[in-house]
Amino acid sequence: MNASLGPLGESGRVVIIGGGPGGVACALALHELSKKMGREINIIIIEGKQFLNEHHYNQCVGILSPPLPALLEDHLGIPFPHHLSRSEIKGYILHTSKEQVFVADEEETSIALRRVHFDAYMFEMVKQKGIRVIPARAVDLDFHADSVVVYTENVPVECDLVVGAFGMDEGTASIFTRQTGYHPPKALSSVVTKFHPGLEIMSDYGHHIHAFLPEHPRIEFGGVSPKGDHLTINIAGRRVDSALMQAFLRSPTVSSVLPDLSIAGQLDPRDMLFFKGRFPCSLAKRYYGDRYVIIGDAAGLVRAFKGKGVTSAVQTGIRAAETILQRGCSRQAFHHHYRKANHDLIQDMPYGRVMRFMTILMSRYRLLDPGIRAAKKNARLQAALFGAISAHAPYRQVLSQALHPSAILEVLKALF
Repeated sequence: MNASLGPLGESGRVVIIGGGPGGVACALALHELSKKMGREINIIIIEGKQFLNEHHYNQCVGILSPPLPALLEDHLGIPFPHHLSRSEIKGYILHTSKEQVFVADEEETSIALRRVHFDAYMFEMVKQKGIRVIPARAVDLDFHADSVVVYTENVPVECDLVVGAFGMDEGTASIFTRQTGYHPPKALSSVVTKFHPGLEIMSDYGHHIHAFLPEHPRIEFGGVSPKGDHLTINIAGRRVDSALMQAFLRSPTVSSVLPDLSIAGQLDPRDMLFFKGRFPCSLAKRYYGDRYVIIGDAAGLVRAFKGKGVTSAVQTGIRAAETILQRGCSRQAFHHHYRKANHDLIQDMPYGRVMRFMTILMSRYRLLDPGIRAAKKNARLQAALFGAISAHAPYRQVLSQALHPSAILEVLKALF
């Protein structure tokens, strides 16, 4: 192996394309770990968005849960921003067309916040550490035997390796595809909106997320999440759009948990504006190689079916940093160490796909209602539903609970 592809040494140079949670986590992890190792390295983040003053909307619902606080504090050297919390999420109410069940884990509460505020906080932590930020978009890459040149709208930057933390941005993905053979993950689309019904109504709304498994074949799941002064409403599926969001909002099951507009008063100007995005549902191809590694959503390294994208973005950013500093920046180093470090995410993907297929199949054959009735009587099914909705448990564990003989028997009883 080329010696220059070994562990990043003194005065090594890393460019990270993307300033979201994954890119920032990678930068902070490189900064913290290099200090412990006694190395001075140069880290640059390239990010064209402005995170301050809410200049952009992030389609992420913004529900953050363990182990994210520990990852920030133990690996990145920054406090978790509890001050940004809009509300504490204490459980989920899962709805089908005719049934509903409450599921929770008293030891696993989550925090609801505005993702744009979280991104701004993380970006500020980067600046406080003295990490350089170039406010521009990357427009191309050149790979050489001993370096990489990253071209931006501002200035070209030469480095030893480049980290792709660009989420589902198709423009940046096309650059890596053209230069490395990278192929982005398959994705589901999502539509997100929000509703401000007034502080009095929100104070009585509760601390539970309403999750929906609609019978509509193109909507795989939806949610209504309390976020302090407003509700965030989202749907996801292969080809969801604004018309499907309208249909979702009008459905009796969903409208029953939304405050009445006639009570809430006039809509806030920020309300019912639809934003569309995508999130991965498979692993990307060639997401690492000599002098490059891709993390988070762009690599498809998320919890299959449900996401939990912020946590996995931070985890994969940390794992990439450890590989770069301890093992090297060659394809071999990333294959044997970065990929292995992400085994927990990768090995769970087939189970997530099975779970998704089973949910779609049960919806198509109207078996979700009996499943919910059975869960009300079976603790294993309740635990499986909570693990699936919250993404707190691996899908291997979720399927094991759902397919336990006692759980299957309860579902069969609920059918008749």
